[in-house]
Amino acid sequence: MKRILVTGGAGFIGSHLCERLIREGNRVICLDNFLTGRKEYITHLIGNKLFELVEHDIMYSYPMDHVDEIYHLACPASPVHYQRDPIKTMKISVLGSYNALGMAKRHDAKILLASTSEIYGDPLVHPQPEHYWGNVNTIGPRSCYDEGKRCAETLFMDYYRQEKVRIKIVRIFNTYGPGMLPDDGRVISNFILQALQNQDITIYGDGSQTRSFQYIDDLIEALLKMMRTDESFIGPVNIGNPREFTIKELAERIVALSDSSSKLVYKPLPVDDPKQRQPDITLAREILDWEPAIRLDEGLTKMIRFFREQLQQESIEANISLGL
Repeated sequence: MKRILVTGGAGFIGSHLCERLIREGNRVICLDNFLTGRKEYITHLIGNKLFELVEHDIMYSYPMDHVDEIYHLACPASPVHYQRDPIKTMKISVLGSYNALGMAKRHDAKILLASTSEIYGDPLVHPQPEHYWGNVNTIGPRSCYDEGKRCAETLFMDYYRQEKVRIKIVRIFNTYGPGMLPDDGRVISNFILQALQNQDITIYGDGSQTRSFQYIDDLIEALLKMMRTDESFIGPVNIGNPREFTIKELAERIVALSDSSSKLVYKPLPVDDPKQRQPDITLAREILDWEPAIRLDEGLTKMIRFFREQLQQESIEANISLGL
């Protein structure tokens, strides 16, 4: 039985990972300060003898008891959240990684960094392989996250070379699934909520920009496979769905699947918003024996059901509060 720390364990990805690790019989420590994580994501795990919740900010060191593995996920990941306090976002990326690596060194624990496709910026190479160095604007409004994660990768590599810490690096592309925050500003959650309420669906730009979307269960499988690879393999490895869709195609699919009467409306594209994003997952296929299994329509159907239930619950609670 392993003792595993998940930083950012109450977040969207982290909570799904905690569940999976517990199902496999591991002892899991979820460390989160609830900046963007939510207690309701992990409430059902509290009381489980294999689960421990530590409310703490990873920007500050923590005297953790021995752990065997660390999944370092702590960082705001959506533009709405990471641009709200860009200085804090950069500090979480850098100081948080520094502290997580320090714990890994002290306990001789294997540590995995959840990096991001955002390190490629607005790519000039398509699709993006791991050896591509990216096209990032260091002074743009998104750079707090882009450069923060690039610096985190640098720290991981330097701890590997200098301190012999056992590391793994994955670059996560757009991921969606039940448990996403409705106000996180990500395209799938935005579109589904607008469609379910028959509101206009807001597309930034002309809708021709592309993204690739992977379902949360596929991502969790890849993270576990990466952690289990031979210690000589450290990555980075792209984890994402290589099938590419335009934003307009995504909106039209969601309208159809949700039986919505929403219309598409267009607004100016935000600064530094990448025009293409598609992973080259050759390495993941070869080394991890992994590729996404859940098709977009299947995943969107699950997401629509999740958000529909959320809206219905909010409506019931609102009526109760009004005495209706």
